[in-house]
Parts: sequence; C-alpha cells; structure tokens
Amino acid sequence: MIRSALIIGALFFSASVSAQTVTYGWEDGATTLGNYGDIEAYNVGEGSPVHSGDRSLKLVDQAESGTPQAFVALITDLNDGDTVDASFWRYDDTAGAAPSARIWAHYITDIDDIDSYGGSASGNYAYGDGLGWDEAMHSWTFDSDGGERVGLVIEVRTYSKPGDTVWIDDLTVTAGDHATIITPAAAVPVPAAVWLFASSLLGFVGFGRRK
Repeated sequence: MIRSALIIGALFFSASVSAQTVTYGWEDGATTLGNYGDIEAYNVGEGSPVHSGDRSLKLVDQAESGTPQAFVALITDLNDGDTVDASFWRYDDTAGAAPSARIWAHYITDIDDIDSYGGSASGNYAYGDGLGWDEAMHSWTFDSDGGERVGLVIEVRTYSKPGDTVWIDDLTVTAGDHATIITPAAAVPVPAAVWLFASSLLGFVGFGRRK
C-alpha cells in the first residue's frame, strides 16, 4: 500500500513539474515583440553573423544615454513560484569594450500591453568574452506581486554607444506546460479549437443559406 502511494505520488510530482521548451531563430523574417529606448532591430541574413540557420537579429544602439532593450519573448499564464529559463546566442567581437549585451527580464501588469512595466526581474550580469558567438542564459522565479504582475518579458539589453551593433540568434525559453510562450514569430499559429469553431460556424451559415 505504501509502495503504491509512493508510485502515485511520484507520478503526480512528475506531471506537476512537466515543462515545455520553445526555440526561435528569426528564420521567418520577424524582429522583436517591442523595444525600450532608442534601438533599431533588423532581421538579417547573408553577410551578417548567423549562429545557425540563415537569419539572425541585428540590434543597432542609437541611444545617447540609458540602456536600450529589445523584447524577444513574453511568457504569460504563470503561477507564483514558476521557473522560467531562457537563453540566446549573442555575437560580440569587441573583447572588454562596447558593444556588449546581457539577457534580462521585466514584469508586465497588462497582458495586452507589453509596455505595461511592472518592475525589473533582473538577469545575467555577464557581458560575455567578446570573442564571437557565446550563449547568455538566466533562470527566473515568477512573482506576481499579489496578482499585479501577469507576465514576464525576456529582454536583450545592449550596452554601447550610438551606432554600435550586436547580433542575437537561437532563442530558447522553457516554462511549465500551463504557461504561454510568445516569440516574435511573424505567423502565430491559430489553436485547433479556433479552427474547429470557425469550420462549424461556416457550416452552420451554409446550412442556413441552403434552407
């Protein structure tokens, strides 16, 4: 009996911590979900640094001051204590000097507004070696602040002077199966349930017309 209970408990625990991983490499031509500060984002290919595939994200800092940010992922439907892991590859060949980039995150307070700032979630303080491609990664524990915060935005923070450029590629985000992970994908898949509803509705309209 005890053994059965332990097995059931183990199965429950495994189910409760199941996670999903979403990867994105800018192959579809998109750029970012949004930006903060004076920064320009381009989807680039041949002639530019690319970590894998054919495309990457080019970020050009145009800010005279401050720290521009490019928003590359949004995670919603999170519960307090949920873990979010994210990483991306960054290209920087200026060792010990600008430009540089970090992986960072902030909270939002309105699920429909990525600019609804709900506080910094911090990030990885390492700038990288500046010797080409290297991976920046960090792990966050979600804190809704009593329900005020409804999502976590993954950022690329650039540290440089106007005109300096960094490249980003191969974004990976892992969160619980119940979470929603949104990347800058140019074409967002419509859930199967929506297609079924639309098909049923069209069928109903057609039936009405035939009558």
